[in-house]
Amino acid sequence: MEVLRDLGLEERARSVATPWAEMGDTLLAVSLTGPEIARMPAWGSGFARHGDYVRHSPCEYLDIPQDRIEPVLVDAAGRHGVALSYQTELVDFTQDEEGVTARLRNRLSGQQEVIRSRYLVGADGARSLVAQTIGLPFEGHQNRAGTLYTQFRCDLRRYVEHRPSILHWFFNPEMNVGEIGLGLLRCTKPWTEWIAGWGFLPEDGVPEPTDEELVGRIRQLVGVPDLEIEIFNRSVWYVNQEYATEYSRGRVFCGGDATHRHPPSSGLGLNTCVQDAHNLAWKLAYAIKGYAGAGLLDSYSEERAPVGRQIVLRANQSRLDYAAIRDCFDTSGEADPVTNALAKLNAPTEDGVRRRARLEAALQLKEHEWNAEGVEKNHRYVSSAVLPDPTLPEEVWERDVELYAQPTTRPGAKLPHAWLVDGEGTRRSTLDIVGKGRFTLVTGQAGTAWREAADELGAEFLDVVLVGADVDAHDPYHDWYRQREVHEAGALLVRPDAVVAWRCPGAVWDPAEARTLLETALDSVLDRVGDQVVDQVADQVDAGAKVLV
Repeated sequence: MEVLRDLGLEERARSVATPWAEMGDTLLAVSLTGPEIARMPAWGSGFARHGDYVRHSPCEYLDIPQDRIEPVLVDAAGRHGVALSYQTELVDFTQDEEGVTARLRNRLSGQQEVIRSRYLVGADGARSLVAQTIGLPFEGHQNRAGTLYTQFRCDLRRYVEHRPSILHWFFNPEMNVGEIGLGLLRCTKPWTEWIAGWGFLPEDGVPEPTDEELVGRIRQLVGVPDLEIEIFNRSVWYVNQEYATEYSRGRVFCGGDATHRHPPSSGLGLNTCVQDAHNLAWKLAYAIKGYAGAGLLDSYSEERAPVGRQIVLRANQSRLDYAAIRDCFDTSGEADPVTNALAKLNAPTEDGVRRRARLEAALQLKEHEWNAEGVEKNHRYVSSAVLPDPTLPEEVWERDVELYAQPTTRPGAKLPHAWLVDGEGTRRSTLDIVGKGRFTLVTGQAGTAWREAADELGAEFLDVVLVGADVDAHDPYHDWYRQREVHEAGALLVRPDAVVAWRCPGAVWDPAEARTLLETALDSVLDRVGDQVVDQVADQVDAGAKVLV
């Protein structure tokens, strides 16, 4: 959402999404109309964690399935002049020192064309031809488990409006198959469009239930035997645990599902894909425009590959963690297994006490899926596009690194969110004063030497903000004052993706010193030697320079 905010698409996304307030509590129950086992507040929606989430970002969480976010992105791309070719497939490509030659085929006409571009980006999914062609190295495995999804329409608002949630998990002996072993109702459009899901074992082959059988299963999950259901799609997908250890070869880059393949657990997929694109896009732009040397592009793989590995392992572990919940609800070996399992769980006996204690431990374990703010926000990039602060010791995580975000202005971290106030008295985030495809030098009221230095340097891609002094960046809450971690006359160099690239923690009062420090930092981060890079690259760039995606 912070990326979409930077692109000016936050409100458009909000208009087509399920709002934050309706996303959780995640429900554990016998059926949608049956007895509840537990509710799990998710994504910071619960009172225990909500304050953390609103403190660390100006954006609310939203649920935006792929069929709703893609039209938003496609429309925005078209408005910015991007040419989109549908029914077109990549046949093959080759690259050399100057660019990439790709052969495309129109799938309707069969006609082929050759495209010459400076770079090629393969965001072509889990069966990526681009990743295969350039030989990206992968670790992990595929097809560990299988899931059958059925999309259907049915107005279920009477059963969910009083406890809104997009995820409902059900203990059902007939669906106790595979790693999760629970039935699922996933709401994709409140409260009329849904996905029903349950697992299967790949070694048993792909299940092919009839519509009548699917309707019967869905009625079981809802708990209404005569429920009217309209099925409009079904699909089978397999659980993968696979990630690329490198994301590029020469002038060819990959991102998204082409590089990290995992189940939807933890909701990390679209987020990570968008962040891959955001990271790569500004670097390609700077290389093409002549602001940076080719070495800047090497930092894409250095930065994003560790994140891809992290989310693949986390999403798969989240699936495995359901076993702890399942073990609390024993449905085996009984004539009426659900009724007996409920009785055991709720019994006023020592055994009942032990079962409820195990359930509490299992729910605490699932916090690492449902409220894993640290997984989402604690990225620390280590690459040639980040200059470490030599005055800092190694970072110490004050709380669980997966559960809790730890904002910092350390180089490699994303700029912390703090509320500022503009000239009209309206709140704006520190994330709103950076980005938009530009570098930003953030300093304080005493940082006038930095502004003078930047003006002398004359970098057309660099802005300077004096927080507390500039009319659109007042700090009346002292929110930024408490978070900046540098002297008021120090500075933070923030990249277009809002990541801190370099910082000067101490005060600098001399504009000449500030210019030397700033120029050295920019040259290092952007892999350039003064203006030589600009002159060399500008000779190669014209209005038709292309990146093939």
